[in-house]
Amino acid sequence: MFTSVLMIEKALTSADVDFVTTLHGDESVAFHVLLQPRGDQADRLLRAIDDVALGELDEAVRERETPEGDAAKGVGERALEVSLQALRASGSEAEGRLIEDHPLDALKALVGEIGADEVIVLTDPHYVEEFFHRDWASRARHKVGVPVLKLFSHSKA
Repeated sequence: MFTSVLMIEKALTSADVDFVTTLHGDESVAFHVLLQPRGDQADRLLRAIDDVALGELDEAVRERETPEGDAAKGVGERALEVSLQALRASGSEAEGRLIEDHPLDALKALVGEIGADEVIVLTDPHYVEEFFHRDWASRARHKVGVPVLKLFSHSKA
């Protein structure tokens, strides 16, 4: 069985689930999902810049409404559960946990703990971080010792 660590920031959509579960053809995949809610990542300004770059001006204005801290935890728990259920419904094994601090440390520890074959980072575009190679995928490539695949979420959750 192929073992993938899947790093996400929001609930997977059905298109996302279809995409990640078909990456390896007929080979069965066990997913270990790490979710850090969007509000616990970058500051509001960086999130707003990403929204503007995507042409989503309405979203940029609403960034102050994105749950942060304890409020983000409840949203994250629900998003994680929805994602795990969707992966399981597709026939994959799936378990997961929330990340509150230091996502790359949590990723490195999990990859070593389970002997992961790969890491898949599935997020919305984060142009500022990606430009400076500070996004999860760019930083993980130097830290985890397994292949890291960067994918963009197919649609809004």
